[in-house]
Amino acid sequence: MTQVNHGPLLRKLALLIMVMFGFAFALVPLYDVFCRITGLNGKTASLPASTDRAVIDTKRTIQVEFLAHADSQMPWQFTEQTERVSVRPGEMTLVSYRVFNPTDRTMTGQAVPSVSPGPAAAYLKKVECFCFNRQELKAGESKLMPLKFYIDPALPDDINTITLSYSLYDITQSKPTPALAQRK
Repeated sequence: MTQVNHGPLLRKLALLIMVMFGFAFALVPLYDVFCRITGLNGKTASLPASTDRAVIDTKRTIQVEFLAHADSQMPWQFTEQTERVSVRPGEMTLVSYRVFNPTDRTMTGQAVPSVSPGPAAAYLKKVECFCFNRQELKAGESKLMPLKFYIDPALPDDINTITLSYSLYDITQSKPTPALAQRK
């Protein structure tokens, strides 16, 4: 009986495993880039939009709905002050969200936005948003957090309602990332 040399096969399998492992790590950043480019998955820009905007489209009205949700691990009360507004594309709009820290300690929160339908995310231009920065509240503190935005007039005609939803997360124990630390 002759012995078969399995060395080349084992090397190929080991290389395949390493490539698959590397690809799995690359999926998250690749997905984020894909979503940023296409506007899919309702991801919005994490930096302020330019205040230079197109002429207001007086022929269209878009309904913008606002939702607020605190994560189950976040004890803060987080609410939208306005449930719905009618806006014209290109028109600057200001709304607010209210947050209250009912705990007996200082905490830090971060709001993460999501837009529905997903393709509308590319047309929702946030000029000022509490989601750009971490929010620190002392025990018992409450504050209004502004959101200033406009809808790009290039929004496809078949989109008449946009829902902007924020989820608030407790990041008190998190260390600032270099990108967030530079924005402050």
